Amino acid sequence: MTSQWAPLRRPLFRSLWMAQLGSNLGSWMQSVGAQWYLVEQTHSPALVAWVQTASLLPVVLLSLVAGVLADAWDRRRLLIATTALSAIAAAVLMLLDIVGGLAPWSLLLITFTLGCLAALTNPAWQAIQPELVPREEIPAAASLGSVTVNGARAIGPAIAGAIVGLAGSWPVFALNAVSFLGVLVVLARWKRPARITQLGRERFGPAMAAGVRYMRAAPGARRILLRAALFALPASALWALLPTVAVVDLHLAAAGYGLLLGALGIGSVLGVFVLPLLRRHLSTSWLLAGSALVFAAGTAAPALRSSALVIPVFVLSGVAWIATLTVLNAGLQLTLAEWVRARGMAVYLLVFLGGQGLASFIWGLTAEFLGAATTLLIAAALLVLTAASVPWLPLTAQVGTLDRTITMLGAGEPELVFDPDPTDGPVTISIDYLIRPDHEPRFVAAMRRVELSRRRTGATSWQLDRSGDTERTYREEFTVRSWGEFRRSARERWTGYDHSNLDEALTHVVSEPVEQHYFPTMPKPRGLHQNH
Repeated sequence: MTSQWAPLRRPLFRSLWMAQLGSNLGSWMQSVGAQWYLVEQTHSPALVAWVQTASLLPVVLLSLVAGVLADAWDRRRLLIATTALSAIAAAVLMLLDIVGGLAPWSLLLITFTLGCLAALTNPAWQAIQPELVPREEIPAAASLGSVTVNGARAIGPAIAGAIVGLAGSWPVFALNAVSFLGVLVVLARWKRPARITQLGRERFGPAMAAGVRYMRAAPGARRILLRAALFALPASALWALLPTVAVVDLHLAAAGYGLLLGALGIGSVLGVFVLPLLRRHLSTSWLLAGSALVFAAGTAAPALRSSALVIPVFVLSGVAWIATLTVLNAGLQLTLAEWVRARGMAVYLLVFLGGQGLASFIWGLTAEFLGAATTLLIAAALLVLTAASVPWLPLTAQVGTLDRTITMLGAGEPELVFDPDPTDGPVTISIDYLIRPDHEPRFVAAMRRVELSRRRTGATSWQLDRSGDTERTYREEFTVRSWGEFRRSARERWTGYDHSNLDEALTHVVSEPVEQHYFPTMPKPRGLHQNH
């Protein structure tokens, strides 16, 4: 079994990992400073919870855009640009606090700006992981990636709590601005190989549509997204309401709040050591169920109003948190094809982080009426239901095991009677099959998997028809948006798993299928023009 620490033996991964750890340390310190500023200035549970909303709501607005950019453009340059802008925004926050110009709503606005830049950054960070380590080390890389967040959570809040108690919020805002510089240095020194494509860069609109189509036609990926949503929505209550609970129910100061976050972070770091052992004894689905139950206990623990009891439960909750993130993140990275990886991870972040942002807003409003402790008990009950749903909605058996290497569909370019423009379309592809005697039911079943492959790689519609005139004759027909899209699907999107689906269907065919390509005879009208 691959060591959990194996990716750190690779210099580039190690450098980026350390730089990201420093950046996340600054981000957690900034978050504590922002939340504690609002606790002292407003005493409003809703405003405190909305710090998380301001940080995560941009994921809802920008994740898909960020995914398209990360798949279409150089990921290194994108990361440099967003990181530099984040450093500037953090510096502005620091300066406003120093000169006394910071107010609750300006703080939320700058937090939202930093959230927007993080939303544009995250899919690219997720997508470069398979470029840094071999496939067998991706689960370990995902686990270590979570450590950069949760290790920072273990250390950052405790440091920030002490600094805020002594000097106020501006020093932690300053440290956050400085923390981005390490990332910039490592990215500037990375000599990333240029990605070469014969068909050129995808246009923005079609590229986004292709990513959405892929996720809709990927059952394993869709199940990961569902499990992410079922966990993230109730789990976000603890992160959103913990500052209020620390003050109102546990009667803690800034340092005590940092200690609570540190307990969660320490548990997350311990999870890196515990997770390999858990994987040997539990399936991924049952690991998700157990993690949801443990995090439910952590979410309900503040109702005990005893920090001595809450802290050990929070350590276990940290283990549960990283177990969930590692299973879902690594599973999706191994399930997605390379050409759509950033867009797929963007959808995942949209569900997981965006869901937390939206839910935090709701949890904040609920706490205004019911109190923070009661609201956390409601969220804990929902987490118990999440765990109970695992037997009915487990991860699919194929998650992380599919062959996603890119292969070429067919022997070469189709020989057409004219030379179409890449923008010509939509193009309808018709393929006739003559089936072996008594093989028709098996052929039809195999073609259902071929349908998903066609839709993942570009088909906007698909159908399989049976001839009423000739025995054992079937016609597959699907449509793509343009000739360029069809060429891209055959040359840059077709994977080994898709090829195996088609090969299975062809074992039931008597002779070579006949493929034809149909183009519109005239462009579609943009509107109706009538003469009277």
